[in-house]
Amino acid sequence: MKKHDVIIFRPFSFTVGQKLHIDGGPRSGDWEVIGVSDRKVKLRCPVSLREFEWNRFCYFVEERSGVVWPQGKE
Repeated sequence: MKKHDVIIFRPFSFTVGQKLHIDGGPRSGDWEVIGVSDRKVKLRCPVSLREFEWNRFCYFVEERSGVVWPQGKE
């Protein structure tokens, strides 16, 4: 059987209180997880304090320690 390079995606397991930075796309920026259900995740912007509830959409890429959050615009 022929072998290929394959990219594996796994749904991210959100936890209330997590600080996120989404890099790219229409939801890019800093967010705090404020609610989680089987199908939805509710996020709050730490700057505007606006809240949004979306279908789960994120996939884990990387976790960093010691990161300034929220990043803001410099």
